[in-house]
Amino acid sequence: MAAGRRAPRSGLLELRGPGGRWLRVLLTLAEDSLGVSPADGPGPGEAPAAQLNGGEGGSGVPEALANIRRTVHVVKQDVGGLGISIKGGRENKMPILISKIFKGLAADQTEALYVGDAILSVNGTDLSEATHDEAVQALKKTGKEVVLEVKYMKEISPYFKNSAAGATVSWDPSPSGQQKRSSPVLPPHESRTVPLKMCYVSRKCLPADPEHRYLEVCSADGRVALFLRAKDEATAQSWLGAIQGAAGALLPRVKEELRAQLAGAGTAGGRDVRHVGWLTEQLPGAGTRNLLAVLTEKELLLYGSLPQSRDALGKPVHSYPLIATRLVHSGPAKGSALDEAELAFALRAGTRLGVQSHLFSLESPRDLALWTRLLVDGTHGAAELAQEVSAACTWKGQDCTLSIHIDKGFTISTTEPGLSKTILLQQPFEKLQMSSDDGTKMLYLDFGGPEGEIQLDLHSCPKTIVFIIHSFLSAKVTRLGLLA
Repeated sequence: MAAGRRAPRSGLLELRGPGGRWLRVLLTLAEDSLGVSPADGPGPGEAPAAQLNGGEGGSGVPEALANIRRTVHVVKQDVGGLGISIKGGRENKMPILISKIFKGLAADQTEALYVGDAILSVNGTDLSEATHDEAVQALKKTGKEVVLEVKYMKEISPYFKNSAAGATVSWDPSPSGQQKRSSPVLPPHESRTVPLKMCYVSRKCLPADPEHRYLEVCSADGRVALFLRAKDEATAQSWLGAIQGAAGALLPRVKEELRAQLAGAGTAGGRDVRHVGWLTEQLPGAGTRNLLAVLTEKELLLYGSLPQSRDALGKPVHSYPLIATRLVHSGPAKGSALDEAELAFALRAGTRLGVQSHLFSLESPRDLALWTRLLVDGTHGAAELAQEVSAACTWKGQDCTLSIHIDKGFTISTTEPGLSKTILLQQPFEKLQMSSDDGTKMLYLDFGGPEGEIQLDLHSCPKTIVFIIHSFLSAKVTRLGLLA
């Protein structure tokens, strides 16, 4: 064997297939792929696809309900809302699906809703073409009494639980259509391979596993997903570490490929790739989604899957300049939708639309520490790189330019046609006593001078400038060796 090459690892696990049946499979971990091939016979603990109360069995779903439209009336409780989590959405080419029903809460008490139910409408609002966010908002806006039109998608249920990024699923799946997609069924002597390059791997699976034996692996493009079960928690953790280690060894190659794409992308040229990794976003109200985060020297770019071309790289789900992004929380997400034992960080970004907030969870304390350090250092680095930003504004009825320099501070100037720039006010950061805004267009600065509070009309949401001021201040404090 060549020097430096890792010997393949193999072992027997179980793969969840259609109908919730667990099949014994042989996993083979190579340098750049994870192979799955059938072993002798199904594994123990066969479980149907879905059941009431968010379990993973399906015996609780009457056969007659499959693909039949039903109307269910839910009365919300004072605490806990509807008591469901959802997956899917138009962006994932999936219907809106109930992925969990919390025992004892409103949906559970109806005894008429099931994990695997597609929500067709809520209080008459059609969700058949809704994105995940649109569905969340529609569910959040409901009153105490909620009317859900649902349909149990028998064919879909095994798939939506198994996919981290969402498989291609239609409203009326046919047997032939299912065969075209990545099915968990492994015919005799047939194997499947998951490329390890930027694959998603997690033990935080739905449905939850009280024995902590589950493991989810999904290819970077979301086309191949495996839902696995190990013999015990230690084995599951060992496989998680092994797969993460093999995928991590490929990370330098991924960074080089992304750098090459950025270098040839015109306006995107010159951006270095500092880190790439998966984050699990906790969505408002219900549900999660996995996003691939690409951290450059200037931006945080979020994608639904690994971009394979310059065009895809230029179309992230979200793009935030680091200089206008702030890490506001890092650690156990107490009081949030996350369990307190989970690890998470929260980001806020100042944009022209206001403040955008995201809550992300990670797999390990090491991942959390790494992302925390990279984001804080990245924000300071972006501030040092930018040095200065400017914005058009109006002050005392006069059209002006507000310039903010990391070293020189604040300058308000005006330029008449054919004349040189006239400085109306100049103050260093050290004199800034207070800054605030109205969230719409006004920025207020107080330097303690005779001019009093300076009121600047920025003609658009001031949050970007507010966040940049904070980033400059934080970077200046860090220069002094202090914790910003």
